[in-house]
Amino acid sequence: MTHRFARVSKTRSSLFAIALLGSGLAFPAFAQDVDDASVEDDGQETAEAPQAENRIVITAQGRQQELADVPVAVSAINAAELERSGATDIRELNQVAPSLLVSSTGNEANGSARIRGIGTVGDNPGLESSVPVFIDGVYRSRSGNALSELGPLDRIEIQRGPQGTLGGRNSTAGLISIYTAQPEFTLGGYGALTYGNYDALRIEAGITAPLGDTVAGRIDGIYFSRDGFYNDVVNDTDVNNRDRYLVRGQLLFEPSDDLSIRLVGDYSKKDEACCAATFVQPEVAPLALVSPGLDPFTRPTGSTPLTSTANPIIPILIGLGNDPRAFTQSTYNRDIYVTPGRTYEGDTEDYGVSAEINYNLGNASLTSITAYREYSNTQASDTDYTQVDILYRAPGEFAGAREFATFTQEVRLQGTAFDGVLDWLVGGYYANEKLQTRDNLRFGDDYGTFVACRLAIALDPALPVTVPDPSQQNCFSPTAFAILNSGAVFGAATPAIVAGLNNLASISDAGGTGDIYNQTSDNFALFTHNIFHVTDRFDITLGLRYTSESKDFDASFGNDNTVCPTNRAIVGPLLAVPALAGFAGGILALSCQGNSTSELDGVTIADSRDEDQFTGTAILSYKALDDLLIYGSYSRGYKAGGFNLDRSALSNPLTLNVANLNTANLQFDAETVNSYEVGFKYAIPKFSLSVAAFHQEFSDFQLNTFNGSVFLVQNINGCETDLQGADRDASATTGACAADQVKNGVVAQGVEIEAAISPVRDVRASLGITYSDTSYEDHLVGSNTGEPLDPALRLLPDDNLSNAPELIGTMSFTWTPEIGDSGMRGLFYLNARAVDDYNTGSDLLYGKEQDGYVVVNGRIGLTNIGGAFSIEGWVQNLFDEQYTQVAFNTPFVAPQQTYSAFLAEPRTFGVTLRGKF
Repeated sequence: MTHRFARVSKTRSSLFAIALLGSGLAFPAFAQDVDDASVEDDGQETAEAPQAENRIVITAQGRQQELADVPVAVSAINAAELERSGATDIRELNQVAPSLLVSSTGNEANGSARIRGIGTVGDNPGLESSVPVFIDGVYRSRSGNALSELGPLDRIEIQRGPQGTLGGRNSTAGLISIYTAQPEFTLGGYGALTYGNYDALRIEAGITAPLGDTVAGRIDGIYFSRDGFYNDVVNDTDVNNRDRYLVRGQLLFEPSDDLSIRLVGDYSKKDEACCAATFVQPEVAPLALVSPGLDPFTRPTGSTPLTSTANPIIPILIGLGNDPRAFTQSTYNRDIYVTPGRTYEGDTEDYGVSAEINYNLGNASLTSITAYREYSNTQASDTDYTQVDILYRAPGEFAGAREFATFTQEVRLQGTAFDGVLDWLVGGYYANEKLQTRDNLRFGDDYGTFVACRLAIALDPALPVTVPDPSQQNCFSPTAFAILNSGAVFGAATPAIVAGLNNLASISDAGGTGDIYNQTSDNFALFTHNIFHVTDRFDITLGLRYTSESKDFDASFGNDNTVCPTNRAIVGPLLAVPALAGFAGGILALSCQGNSTSELDGVTIADSRDEDQFTGTAILSYKALDDLLIYGSYSRGYKAGGFNLDRSALSNPLTLNVANLNTANLQFDAETVNSYEVGFKYAIPKFSLSVAAFHQEFSDFQLNTFNGSVFLVQNINGCETDLQGADRDASATTGACAADQVKNGVVAQGVEIEAAISPVRDVRASLGITYSDTSYEDHLVGSNTGEPLDPALRLLPDDNLSNAPELIGTMSFTWTPEIGDSGMRGLFYLNARAVDDYNTGSDLLYGKEQDGYVVVNGRIGLTNIGGAFSIEGWVQNLFDEQYTQVAFNTPFVAPQQTYSAFLAEPRTFGVTLRGKF
């Protein structure tokens, strides 16, 4: 491979990682322990606290089965482990599941889950999740929708690898199934009050009760507020705060032993400012340096930081009013310098209802899950992440808005046949999803002067005087502008160049006034999943799913940037003159950046796409011993194709023709994966161990990346033919591949180890290790027809995917000793996640690397005080480990392109009081 990360950067992290990976004792305490009386529904320990037995019940195959008997790679985390780990949304699962990585970027609605290094890359809601999230069997439209309070839980199951039979579409990497706590026919209630640093306040309470002999109800509520982790120095406010609540009500009807009906309704709201970023410095990413020729695709050789004044764009920003401290302070200094008056205010609303019916028909059982959900999010932003007003979204209904309305219906019928030899399951699934995105992205007051400065920088080497002068509206020093006006540089084209330059510099508060994208998706599937018990120890599992998917798309545009068409008329003819095309093209590209032009004002477009896919699985499993299962499997997964909901993808802005818009440019193809896995599972009462080795080949891998100007989507594939480096050059026309030579473009392969041990009473320890080489093939193309790879992605061939560390380890340790004879117990809990080095940027540019790190969480306290109360002190990120979630190209801040980063959360700590009855 071209680039590998093999070091953990900090001494403390290195030592801890060695201890963690070499301990040998600690293996994952993932479990819903059968008949485990030590954990009550609210997760508190009882007086008995018997030894946990490693008998774990899951429903990963649509049936209740013990984990040790399920021949698939899956982790299950019970309510007690989730509570101790501090998990309140799916991000905290990172600490207990080594193959999983959940992160968020410029908007929490864009949160992405990855398994084995594979996940949806990018912020475009037109791309569906590679790791879908189901809550109580109900599909959530995007995994980012689960980045909210979850409330009391029963367990979480994380299935690794494609789940194309039962999980359906959009589960090419795996899926996350969350099961909330159900109503009970015994009166009970609980409450919890938490206070922590950053003025964090969390209040949680719930009650469950019988409402008759056959009906039980439950209601849970959570409120959480916290100050932000970033300090907006300019506007005197904080960003990345928390202000959210959740209410969930349930009814459980059990009119007979054969019939149960569960109704769930929930509503959640978030009013939060998110998500700020800081500049990446070499202390964080050693290659965040100025490159030879200011070319970000050339590996830096010196030691000059990207944010130093040696990068010619930095003096421009300072000259336009940016506080210099923004470029010299540490990446982890959370003081940010935002344009005066700009904000990151956001609003999120999520609610829905569902009904699950389980009916025992005698020889078969019927399950029906019906649900309707709505989700909406708006997020204002200072989109350039600088103090200069270059790009912004104003708060309101068009601020990067996305709205989902989703109806789903699933029916499963299952039973046995041939005296139990066949365990059969058939089912159907339907989903109707209506998605609307709205956007008001606009150029700021300083945009015109700022981008004119970029052209002045480009011309600076050609003139005998200093050209850039940000005090001038067109950023040309008077002396340089006089030379330009004289005709000495552009000859007869001078009047057009000067007029175009001055028009460009006049752009101020212009652009989107309201772009609207609508997409309606209809998904229908039939599936079957069957287990043949060939002998009492040997099983064959066969699953097949047929999926039919259709998407109807339309869009309308609102835009008041009149400079674009004006400059198209003035400098457009110069594009045909080779000597003038570069500079004239720069004027026009910056005038029409992202196809922001009044030419699109009032324009509408529409398109549709249909696709059909067969997916499925085949598994051979053998119980070599009563406690040992060996298995091998093949599975095929599929993620739907769709539309890039971004006008910048319509056309190159230089050649945009509103009379001939090609909506095919917005489409991307379905992603598929063929996966092969072998493994074994061993479980005895005090110890369990599972090992899985996997090899996964992805075709038409959907990649959405930001190149500093626009978001682009390509389907990444490989080529059997040697492209002789043409996929690694700066040309968009070289590196094509014959269609019959196109192959898969991404491979994920590795080994996973998970286990649990309870060596003595009241002690439980865990360890999980994942080694995953998740990388692009050599010789890449950008479609299944062999089109060249976009040059913005030319560092991808033969390298690891972004956010795909090769080695990850997790551990946990729990000790719950008896204290006295009153039933009170102590609680001592630690968990940790050690991560190898990786690149966080989807384009893998130098300077977006993240060194290895270790995050440790802890909890200590007294539980079951008087049989009803507990007090716990807790800390998340005990050693205040600083690291980045994602580094990205700071919009428009080039040459040389600088990088900004969305940071992970710092150390938080506090105290929690709990009570129950």
